[in-house]
Amino acid sequence: MAASPTPLHLKTRDRTCSARQPNQTMNAARATSRMRLTIFGMLVLANSKGAIFVTMRTGLPRCFSVGGVSYRCNRTRVRPDRRTDVHRRRNATMNCRRNQFGAAWKFCRNDHPSTLPLLIDRPRPMLDNQRTYSMKILIASTPATGHLNPLLAIARILVAENHEIAFLTGTAFRARIEASGAQFFPLPEGADFDLRDILSVVPELKSLPPGPDWLRTACERIFVDSIPAQNQGLYEALEHFQADIIIGDDMLFGIFPMLLGPREMRPPVVLCGTSFLHWERDDGAPNFLGLPPASTEEQRQQYAVIAGEYDADVDQPVLRNLNRVLKSFGVGPLSKPMFHSVIEFADAYMQLSVPSFEFPRPFPSNVHFVGTPPIIPRQAPLPSWAQELDGSRKVVLVTQGTVANHNLGLLIAPTLIGLANEPDVLVVATTGGRPVEAIPAPVSSNARLATYLPFEWLLPRVDVLVSNGGYGSVNQAMSFGIPLVTAGMTEDKADVNARVAWSGVGINLATNEPTPDAIREAVRTVLDRPAYRMRASRMADEFADIDTRSEILRIISRLVDDREASRRIGTLEPGRGRRVAR
Repeated sequence: MAASPTPLHLKTRDRTCSARQPNQTMNAARATSRMRLTIFGMLVLANSKGAIFVTMRTGLPRCFSVGGVSYRCNRTRVRPDRRTDVHRRRNATMNCRRNQFGAAWKFCRNDHPSTLPLLIDRPRPMLDNQRTYSMKILIASTPATGHLNPLLAIARILVAENHEIAFLTGTAFRARIEASGAQFFPLPEGADFDLRDILSVVPELKSLPPGPDWLRTACERIFVDSIPAQNQGLYEALEHFQADIIIGDDMLFGIFPMLLGPREMRPPVVLCGTSFLHWERDDGAPNFLGLPPASTEEQRQQYAVIAGEYDADVDQPVLRNLNRVLKSFGVGPLSKPMFHSVIEFADAYMQLSVPSFEFPRPFPSNVHFVGTPPIIPRQAPLPSWAQELDGSRKVVLVTQGTVANHNLGLLIAPTLIGLANEPDVLVVATTGGRPVEAIPAPVSSNARLATYLPFEWLLPRVDVLVSNGGYGSVNQAMSFGIPLVTAGMTEDKADVNARVAWSGVGINLATNEPTPDAIREAVRTVLDRPAYRMRASRMADEFADIDTRSEILRIISRLVDDREASRRIGTLEPGRGRRVAR
């Protein structure tokens, strides 16, 4: 029997614990490049001074330090073990910023060889979505509610895992960011606008009808022109917040100079698809025009003509301007349209939907369908009429989102008018922040209005969603099995609504200004024909089959792990990131 080891003392946030050098049997497992030890009756640590263990009879502290090295324990569960008269920790993990397993190996090999076979007990693989230390994560968002909301939901998942979060976005959203507990960095002038009022950002859009001219102008003014300021904001934020990884939305094109530059000079970058997947189509159809998949050769030939015109009118003018900006950064040029390129060059691309809501075609290996993030609760109070949603009437929710809501007469007003005389229907309208007085229609007795509503409470009670095609709200509705009636042609809405019709979850009216009669007929069809709800229910099952939280954590953790491993062995490829396996 070895001599009794000298006690040490561990300073913790909760208490001071006794520690002794090893003199009992250890059962430890090594996982990945960091030290992860599974302990029965003791906590095994490795630091620069060797290996020690702690036997805790009253539980383990969350944070402690040994020899100046800080450690954190997660998910500790302690229970008595009658056979050994010690407390056993299930699934205990020891967390540290660096690989310190080698110190334990050397200590045991040289000084306690009898413990060596136990120290190298069979490896226990780490879960893909489980980190053994907290990360610093910079989230960068286009200053638009539809882009920010899913990123805030993702941030909530990450905060629950004890990761440190900072946000880079417009100052209009500072209060929401700081209320979430994240650190806020404002976008510099030139990118610090509020797309909730898109016409104040690009006034000329007001006079342009939906179509190629509208899209080209929006792309150049909102996205290309803001690249220098967005890129400046990213580097300024990284100076103050040394992030392990960057998460951005799919239209934060200020990330391009970073993605195209030296890979070793930046953190990994994950982009989130907050719109339909902007990847090239097999049938040759361009994006943003709302064209369904071609079913005949004649249709393919028609699409080829349309694509040529679209390329000349939209893609090439935008790409020329984009490459001029990128040249000023010493990177580029790009050969593909910018919406395709941002997917190709991201280290990982998380599409916030399910495969069945996307036109079938081959996708790059870095694309992952992760479902829709959970709704952040309690963002709005319950309305005074909440008790009326008691199931006695069908509930029809109508919304124009938070971008295309400058004219509530486009969809909300005709819906209120069209359904005013439907006795079995209760119409709920939310204006996305606009005053309800801005609705240019009489309020019938079966209508209830609000600026914002708590969707986590509302959606389980909704029978049909009438929407202009906001990607986030459409996916949330499908995740609850709600069929849809859609009408919208601006931004990305034509393509989102084309997917609604193609997937069978609803009716696409394919117009920006539907009539009250058209809305009433479509709503009645969706309510009265079970096929739409059945298809929406199957889509909800597909959402339920995806563990969104675990997928997001897996993708982010794997990229950071690969980054650390590549740095150690010097295999980073300039300009291209490592891809995460599906």
